[in-house]
Amino acid sequence: MPGPMARRIDVTGAGGVRLAAWEFGDPPKTDPAKLVPEQSGPPGPATAAEPEPGHGVLLLHGLMGRASHWASTARWLSERHRAIALDQRGHGRSDKPARAAFTREAYVEDAEAALEQLGLAPAVLIGHAMGALTAWQLAAKRPDLVAGVVICDMRASALGAASQREWADWFKSWPVPFATLADVRKWFGEDDPWVERPNPARGAFYAEVMHECEDGWRPVFEPEQMLTSRETWVYDAHWEELAQVRCPALVVRGLDGELGRAEAQEMVRVLPRGEYAEVADAGHLVHYDQPEAWRGAVEPFLDGVLAG
Repeated sequence: MPGPMARRIDVTGAGGVRLAAWEFGDPPKTDPAKLVPEQSGPPGPATAAEPEPGHGVLLLHGLMGRASHWASTARWLSERHRAIALDQRGHGRSDKPARAAFTREAYVEDAEAALEQLGLAPAVLIGHAMGALTAWQLAAKRPDLVAGVVICDMRASALGAASQREWADWFKSWPVPFATLADVRKWFGEDDPWVERPNPARGAFYAEVMHECEDGWRPVFEPEQMLTSRETWVYDAHWEELAQVRCPALVVRGLDGELGRAEAQEMVRVLPRGEYAEVADAGHLVHYDQPEAWRGAVEPFLDGVLAG
């Protein structure tokens, strides 16, 4: 994780999968005995032994993402709230078991476990793409745990089989291993056929999910697990669960993102307490492309929910 202000707390997700949660800002003033070392020896990640009280914010990245993608957001959040970003199963520093479930149910149960084990509830969930779907599905399932939801650039409509095939072909097109991180930034920011115009933020986004191996730089995730995760939502629409979200919900889209204005506004209409915001000069990676404008769109909503 970049920067000195994040500490790792391990969470046990669905099926016993170990998840890495990252808390930003100063550690909460609690009894040190509540943080149990993972094992004897040198200091390691803490384990969520007993819930710590307090309104909080749980940040859920998108497919292929990781908790560190929320670093800038989490740091301004941590000035006033308890902000924790979760590496979801198969991502970042969380476990990637070959036989683990990568279903919608597993992802939602993981987020549910994080809220309960970290003592964040009732929390605001901020989700990007896949993480946004997880957020609104959990809000529909466990309204007692969720005070509000921010849905960033995630569609409620089905994407279909063609979309899944395109993603499978795209993964095959990656020129892995990359010789250097600069090559990663250049390919994802400029050379990738999916890039319409140079996008340095996109290059930086993907550089964060690479690690150095003996033969070069490769993704920290398994592409097959990403495709498996994705196929559990692309064939279905998710309007029904959206309509079951009773807490305040903010739908945010980048003007050049994947969520079109008409669908975003329909999502706001379907949400019982929906609100809408859009960020100019931003694509799918809204919080990464335009961090200040993203904050301007989200912060008033959060203040209203968490002050209630």
